[in-house]
Amino acid sequence: MLFLVYLAVFLLAATPFLEVVGVIPIGVAAGLPALNVTIVALLGNLATIWLLILLIDKFKQWRARRQASKGQAAEGKRHKRAAQIWKKYGLPGLAIISPFLIGSHLGAMLAMSFGGTKRLVGIWMTASIVAWSILAGIFSHYGVDWLFSQTGRDGFLVDFLRDQS
Repeated sequence: MLFLVYLAVFLLAATPFLEVVGVIPIGVAAGLPALNVTIVALLGNLATIWLLILLIDKFKQWRARRQASKGQAAEGKRHKRAAQIWKKYGLPGLAIISPFLIGSHLGAMLAMSFGGTKRLVGIWMTASIVAWSILAGIFSHYGVDWLFSQTGRDGFLVDFLRDQS
């Protein structure tokens, strides 16, 4: 039964727009240990982010080959300049705010479409998701622990399972 609960945490964190910032507090409020929930949610979110980055990179390579075979210019002068500006300033900011504001999956898609490389987008998104996961885990642990001490409850999942037996 516990395996299924952690599998649900993994799958929820892997789902676009259900970020670690939301899944971790729910898991901890369910009565699961904060460290376990944080690690499982982090792995779920990162797995789909890395897969998404890889797929978008492959699509970009295919598109560039196709344009080259048709004799079309892969990138214009304006596009190259915009990509240089984006690479210099935009990726760290987008990676840091996306898990909280727009979702890490959408942030990764935007970063790749704006010209970010697979390597840099992967590094920045991973660092950002790890940082947000740690913060969510710490705040959830102490916040939910305080809430449990005030209410005398152990978590909605723990209470549910206790009532079933």
